[in-house]
Amino acid sequence: MKKSYVLAVLLLLCSLSHALAQSFDDYFTDATLRLDYIFSGDINNQEISLDELHIVPRWYGKRYRLGEVPVRGNGQLVMRDHHSGTVIYRNSFSTLFQEWLSYPEASTIRRSFQNVFLAPMPKDSVDITIELYNNRQQTIATLTHIVAPDDILIRHSGWKGVTPYETLQQARDTTRCIHIAFLAEGYQEKEMDVFLTDCRKAINALFAHEPFKSTRDRFNIVAVKSPSVDSGTSIPRKGIWKNTAIHSHFDTFYSDRYLTTLHLKELHDCLAGTPYEHIIVLVNTDLYGGGGILNSYNLSMAHHSLFKPVVVHEFGHSFAGLGDEYAYEQEAIPMYPHDVEPWEPNLTTLVDFQNKWKDLIEEGTPFPTPSSTDPKVIKNRVGLFEGAGYSLKGVYRPSQDCRMRTNENPVFCPVCDRAIRRTIDFYTTPPND
Repeated sequence: MKKSYVLAVLLLLCSLSHALAQSFDDYFTDATLRLDYIFSGDINNQEISLDELHIVPRWYGKRYRLGEVPVRGNGQLVMRDHHSGTVIYRNSFSTLFQEWLSYPEASTIRRSFQNVFLAPMPKDSVDITIELYNNRQQTIATLTHIVAPDDILIRHSGWKGVTPYETLQQARDTTRCIHIAFLAEGYQEKEMDVFLTDCRKAINALFAHEPFKSTRDRFNIVAVKSPSVDSGTSIPRKGIWKNTAIHSHFDTFYSDRYLTTLHLKELHDCLAGTPYEHIIVLVNTDLYGGGGILNSYNLSMAHHSLFKPVVVHEFGHSFAGLGDEYAYEQEAIPMYPHDVEPWEPNLTTLVDFQNKWKDLIEEGTPFPTPSSTDPKVIKNRVGLFEGAGYSLKGVYRPSQDCRMRTNENPVFCPVCDRAIRRTIDFYTTPPND
């Protein structure tokens, strides 16, 4: 009995070792599988439907840690080898659909949202599973379907008619880097020089912040010059609707400053054939607004005085999964139940604080940590400050102020800095380095 147990353990360890040793080339070709879905429903029922499949030239995402994710997210895409059931790729994400479910409108009407995900193109048939989680991190919807790489109905995108783009920054090693594409929204053809100037401003703002500054050579950046018929963006509350490349608009979920796009298929159509993984959309407007969604996109206004801090803040959301550290009593959105630990690395409800930033807090720091008026204390102290994740009570942030809390603070706090650094390392440093 004992020998059988030991043998079983050895076989399991060998299996795990083999899984960890599998390389990108074992399962994938150097191309991208684009998966288009429709998420629909209301507060009571949610559904996932497959829309279209695309194959796009080259793969610009991760090539190791294929079955791992740096943060859990509000949903995950899991790819399994169809014959063995082995997980060969996984990625996490968040969506506007899931955020919408937290608003009162979701209790009165059903709505549908486009969602697009990218995965490496498999060599053989795979099973794709999409999972959506609620704010209690419970699975609320799931869909599993087969993708056969020789399926004649997989569309070919990005081989011709590619949107013109310019490389603004080349990574030191383009095979081990993070690919960012800036996309023009609301810029007419004659305004592309303005767009390129705005891109360079955003790049300078991002890499003025640590840890981006010290890891700048790990980022490859292009500017995709997608033209719009009209200049600017739509402002529904003013009755202004513009014909733009990806149909962005203010007033998302009736919030004046929430600037997003619901047209994710058109977003990725504009990017097909360009080197991209993470997306920063610059909107040609001087009104304040933006939004950032994990592994989807960061969208920011380009001509407001707070453009630079906003584009950096929103990239904190879309790239590293950082949560908002502010709270508004009049906008109390119940997104973080107090008996569930948030997956965002810079928020806690104390349910599992041990695995957050407890190790960065100096002994003797009071909990909750009181505010200070000393600038040096505000900048350097890590503690447990109540009021974050839109809630004044029950949700805590790591510092008094941070780029994820206010536009006035010039830096990411030590906890956010560490989370971003870990994400950069996850994408760019092989496990054995």
